[in-house]
Amino acid sequence: MALVFLRKRIWSGLAAGVFGLLVVGLGGWWFTLALGVIVHLALLEFFRMAQFTGIRPATKTTLVACQLLLFSTQWGVGGGLPSDLAAAVLPLSGAAICGWLLLQPKTGSIADIAASIFGLFYLGFLPSHWLRLRNLSDVQLTPGINSLSNWASSWFTSGLAITLFACLMIVASDIGSYYFGRSFGRLPLSSISPGKTIEGAIGGLICAMAIGAFSGVFFDWSFGPLVGGLLGVLIALFALVGDLTESMMKRNAGLKDSGDVLPGHGGILDRIDSYLFTPAVVYYSVTLILPLINKF
Repeated sequence: MALVFLRKRIWSGLAAGVFGLLVVGLGGWWFTLALGVIVHLALLEFFRMAQFTGIRPATKTTLVACQLLLFSTQWGVGGGLPSDLAAAVLPLSGAAICGWLLLQPKTGSIADIAASIFGLFYLGFLPSHWLRLRNLSDVQLTPGINSLSNWASSWFTSGLAITLFACLMIVASDIGSYYFGRSFGRLPLSSISPGKTIEGAIGGLICAMAIGAFSGVFFDWSFGPLVGGLLGVLIALFALVGDLTESMMKRNAGLKDSGDVLPGHGGILDRIDSYLFTPAVVYYSVTLILPLINKF
């Protein structure tokens, strides 16, 4: 039985990985559409967990608001929509959610508002940074890939390169945490997720840091191994925060998994929890901090 479960987990994980690699490679509206579908399914699972605790979120309004946020972000970074107009979607959506709850026969509570707004932030605003990251085009962010052939450099943009390496660091963190935890885990990390150990978390940090150090050299960043390694540590830490945050919500709802869409992995939210807080960290690190470091 355990072997069958493991096979399902491996095959569904591989399928998800291939799908992710394909849509990230395609980029543009294909990536936006795929991300929109994933966000929609994950948001349904999130609201399902909220409803198990007695909360009545503005489900339909928030679902629409998240899609508007993603599509306006892609439209904005692509130059087809003024950036100020795209940025206005988040606060206006928050107001629309509150307005919807006010109009219900039974007026919404603080918990209803909080769950709805958090859903907008958690599965709308945060994932939208994957679109911002993928659309980066400044060659100075990754000078190391400029030596590629003209064909490769025109396709393998800085946004694609950074997005792929960010995902690779998250995967390395997850795999490192799992195998180090199984092999050496003794000290529990948190009561929220009893299966996680301090040793596993350290293993995830080491693996993500190794991939990060390699990326720093590959991109030819100033102080490449150090800067890349530190980025790997940040990604591993925020991936862990995302994992534990979802575990906390499942624990509160009394659920083992957020859903059952992916065999061996549970729900969509179970699969993407490590990918929610991380893109914003990567995006602001490479667009705000990295240019300052490169001046030295």
